Amino acid sequence: MINWFFTTLRTYPEIAIFLALAFGYYFGKFTFKGIGLGAVTATLLAGVVIGQIGITISQPLKATVFLMFLFAVGYAVGPQFVRGVAKDGLPQALFSVVQCVFSLLACVVIAKFAGYDLGYSAGFYSGSQTISAAMGLSTDAINRLGLEPAKAKALLDSMPVAYAVTYMFGTMGSAIVIAVLGPKLLGINLFTACKDYEEKQGGTKELGGAGSAWRRWEVRAFRVAQGGKAVGLRVPEAEALVPDARVFILRIRRNGTIEEATADTVLREGDVVAVAGARDVLVSVLGANATEVEDPELLAVPVEGVDVYVSNKAVDGKTLAELAQMPATRGVFLRRIVRGATATVIPILANTTIQRGDLLTLVGRTQDTAAATKLLGVADRATDVADVAFIGAWIVMGALLGALVFKVGGAPITLSTAGGALIAGIVGGWFRSVRPSFGRIPTPTVWFMNSVGLNIFIAIVGISAGPGFVNGLKTQGVGLFLWGALATTVPLVLGMFVAKYLFRFHDALTLGIVSGSRTTTASLGLVCDQAKSQVPALGYTVTYAVGNTLLTIWGMILIMLLS
Repeated sequence: MINWFFTTLRTYPEIAIFLALAFGYYFGKFTFKGIGLGAVTATLLAGVVIGQIGITISQPLKATVFLMFLFAVGYAVGPQFVRGVAKDGLPQALFSVVQCVFSLLACVVIAKFAGYDLGYSAGFYSGSQTISAAMGLSTDAINRLGLEPAKAKALLDSMPVAYAVTYMFGTMGSAIVIAVLGPKLLGINLFTACKDYEEKQGGTKELGGAGSAWRRWEVRAFRVAQGGKAVGLRVPEAEALVPDARVFILRIRRNGTIEEATADTVLREGDVVAVAGARDVLVSVLGANATEVEDPELLAVPVEGVDVYVSNKAVDGKTLAELAQMPATRGVFLRRIVRGATATVIPILANTTIQRGDLLTLVGRTQDTAAATKLLGVADRATDVADVAFIGAWIVMGALLGALVFKVGGAPITLSTAGGALIAGIVGGWFRSVRPSFGRIPTPTVWFMNSVGLNIFIAIVGISAGPGFVNGLKTQGVGLFLWGALATTVPLVLGMFVAKYLFRFHDALTLGIVSGSRTTTASLGLVCDQAKSQVPALGYTVTYAVGNTLLTIWGMILIMLLS
């Protein structure tokens, strides 16, 4: 039975790939105190184990899924990458470049000192810096060196050994260094720093939402009292009686008839008005000065929640306080801001800036959300359909560009098809953010291309390298792990001091900026947990976009430097 199973896997290697994916995603989801192998490392190890029986897999499949993965990475980070390089995220983008250079130099120096060959060096870099995608570009670079097939295969087989040994500390260690050691090294009180930042930006902690009986925004009915301040005022004037708060009169019951409130509606004695606003304002301000009325029919206001993809250049860079003053946002409340490739939740503060490519969740009357959507961009309605023509065309253009080889001083210089696909994804993703009428790729599809595309590539790497993995682990294990820990720690410590004392980022943002530059989501989660705030996430998106791009490209640069 076992012999039949092994023979079947050798005959149909596609089954082995799916088996590696099944084991990888299953065991990769287990964590201890938030730290685990992750799907990539678990898939690699599963592939290595399966590969012990000797399975040959067609290489074009590995290249195909890797192009798909890199395009998805570029597409997801494109808006933040371009914005960070070209606009107000420039300091963060520049720091991300510095952090990425630290990561590359540390790995080059250690690899030379330890005497690692190109394969071990590439895996060592990818694992210690937790950038799995770099292995693909390193593979391309090694294949372009013109080595004998047996020598090239030996190098490529050693790559996953070094990756697997160094990745665990690369993930767990970076989270500990940044989130636990970082505040002590820099003398930062994260909780106090985030509170200070929130106060300066005019915000408070966001509460309520799914699973909570408390709601921030409510609609209540109040009677306009005889001789009250609101009598004879137009609706906007009456709303202005509550300073520094967003309250809106949506409907009015007058003489038994319900009518929609407009800017020209004048309030009269005895009117019952449906008022939307923050719960604390309705209870403590209006409730203390007006008579609340139970009127289910009046309060049955047709409302909707809609996700809006921000694409309008006119609102790019505007603060929430500025947007709140625009007529088109009247009657609309903001529930959530999601930004970037990692779907980072951005805190809702008065001075939080909105960027093209952000996804805003709005709540309000249908006519109000429609007006706000028109101002901001386009409604991001749920769909399962991706623009595959867009995906195919941009990958082809990027790969063709990457296939070009230029001679500089006799040395061949090229992006490679993989690097070209990454650049095409960045440009295509940015183009989609400014021209959202085409190029739509639903978030689940981006996830599939990103996660499954990478893990099919990793599974093939593991299966192909399986026979040589165990021997490499025996010969290099402990020393490789310790060198990897050093390569993880040193660039992060240097980066934290540069971020605080040279770039002078706010203490609340510094560790989020460092986390993004090293693309370590685990550390961001731990930083936000320590801070009891989402404020550090404001520094994550631009730096993640730049860091994810450069750290991936470094996989090719590393081979060029060491060869």
